[in-house]
Amino acid sequence: MNYHILTLFPEMVLDGLNTSIIGRAVSGGKISIEAVNIRDYTKEKHGHVDDAPYGGGAGMVMQAEPVCGAYEALCEKLGKRPRVLYMTPQGQVFNQKIAEELAKEEDLVFLCGHYEGIDERALEMIVTDYLSVGDYVLTGGELPAMVMIDCISRLVPGVLNNDASAEEESFHDNLLEYPQYTRPEIFRGKRVPEVLLSGHHKKIREWRREQSIRRTLERRPDLLENANLDSKEREFLKKLQEEP
Repeated sequence: MNYHILTLFPEMVLDGLNTSIIGRAVSGGKISIEAVNIRDYTKEKHGHVDDAPYGGGAGMVMQAEPVCGAYEALCEKLGKRPRVLYMTPQGQVFNQKIAEELAKEEDLVFLCGHYEGIDERALEMIVTDYLSVGDYVLTGGELPAMVMIDCISRLVPGVLNNDASAEEESFHDNLLEYPQYTRPEIFRGKRVPEVLLSGHHKKIREWRREQSIRRTLERRPDLLENANLDSKEREFLKKLQEEP
């Protein structure tokens, strides 16, 4: 997986992503991350990349020329026009299903806006996907891009030490992850559930699955409508729902 981030602040995304698991994945050649500085493609002699909006209004708007220039230079280098994800609160809210789809791509371009956004003509020319991390406004697209890259990268083979982890975490089968425990067995009077100490793998799997269903019902019941449950699990869910 190759990530290309079009941004006004390359150091922000590179410093944030070249650490921990993602940083190790870059060092190990599992993924690559490059930041393309949009400022390098302005034709304005003072290096400006923004201007006042036509029609008036507060703030400034990023100009189309440097944005398109940065993308076109990237396309020329790659020999293709990769998918472009624009970070905007007006976009579809990013989720695990979208991450799984995007993880199949070879190259992804993340376009990070600033100020009052980007000239609409540039967006019409290059953007393929409009994505959001939630219904709120940030100062720029860099943080959302980093969030999405972190999420997508976990699904790339070899990025996690244990690839099974990506299959067992929250939102797998539209369920939240079961509770996790580690040593000591007793902490301030609270014990680790006995089943986890039993060594009985089938019972542990069943317990974890039930805990995922219970937790999803308690915290995100909206997910259950599309949860992948067998008949026994649906019966368990029904009993939970009938509890006072």
